Amino acid sequence: MKENPRFEQNKQEQPISFLGRVMVTGFFGGILWSLFGYIAYIFNFSEVSPNLLLQPFILGSWKDGTLGNFVSIVLIGVLGVGAAIAYYAVLKRFNKLWIGIGYGIALWGLVYFVLNPIFPDLKTVMELKRETIVTTVCLYILFGVFVGYSISFEYNELTTEKLERATNPGIK
Repeated sequence: MKENPRFEQNKQEQPISFLGRVMVTGFFGGILWSLFGYIAYIFNFSEVSPNLLLQPFILGSWKDGTLGNFVSIVLIGVLGVGAAIAYYAVLKRFNKLWIGIGYGIALWGLVYFVLNPIFPDLKTVMELKRETIVTTVCLYILFGVFVGYSISFEYNELTTEKLERATNPGIK
């Protein structure tokens, strides 16, 4: 008996593209590690909260409270998509933990040195407390490793799978 393709149970889901997985990884990585950043801010491990992202914009006093932090966490997730795509474009072939660590440190340097003048409430690195520097560097490293290793691992798995299919045509 032939299966009817119109029935829901006989339909196959289209797998998400690799670039789509990269974007999802960046989004959830941004949300996860900025949420940890907010927790670190609440427990005074850091002077910097996620709502720093909203400070250059005149949006009202809500941006300084909990709502502003959660809106910023989602926006950092969106920015994480861009960071993940940048990693994918340049560093996806390197399946090493150190590359992700270096990427996280580079992102931290970009925010705290290059983009510092954009954020009026962000002190210079020399003015920040030591625990803030250590905490934020660690969070950026964790983001870099999360995004970098996830993307590199998946890329190498797909590359190995394609190579195996090319050398053994009987494999599906």
